Amino acid sequence: MRVLLIDDHELIRQGLSRVFERCGDDEVVGLAGSVSEGLAMAGALAPDVVVTDLELPDGSGYDVVRRLRADNDTIGLVVLTMHGGDAAVLSALEAGASAFVTKETRGTEVVAAAHRAVKSPRAFTCASLAGALARSAAGPSARLTHREQQVLQLVADGAGTAEIADRLHLGESTVKTHLNRIFRKLGVANRTQALAAAHRLGLLLDPAAVAG
Repeated sequence: MRVLLIDDHELIRQGLSRVFERCGDDEVVGLAGSVSEGLAMAGALAPDVVVTDLELPDGSGYDVVRRLRADNDTIGLVVLTMHGGDAAVLSALEAGASAFVTKETRGTEVVAAAHRAVKSPRAFTCASLAGALARSAAGPSARLTHREQQVLQLVADGAGTAEIADRLHLGESTVKTHLNRIFRKLGVANRTQALAAAHRLGLLLDPAAVAG
């Protein structure tokens, strides 16, 4: 199996490379640190499987997956990330990934996911997929409380923590607590990622709903 690894951390690239090469006949044909470098290597090296991080300096692993899947229906595409929330899982599925694994996973399990991806590139595998789909089917209102939706809408309007606290008559520490809960429920790490997930899932309210 010919493997291309894309991650902006050299230590992770090198570590994964050693894991793959210890696990049998796999050959790591390329190590890339960005979306552009990864796409160029994929075109030149024709790997059987690409394992890509999500957070890259010039874009996202979703960009890698979408571009490669559009050009090749048989390549294995594995998303490897620190963030294993529902939004990340469902976005990987929609982009055309073959598998989704977190960086907490053992190296041998990443290799196993890559092998499955080569054998069944369009059969998405992820340990938490069933739960993510069930929670998604329950609808947005089941995931965020009304107050959390109000906070999220104000974030979308560009308000900072202090302004949100003032608009909703809350303490700043309470606003931060709501933000942390929103991030956890959406499976994201920051406000930018939360807004991207919210737009995709239709979680933003009408402006009239954000009256204190």
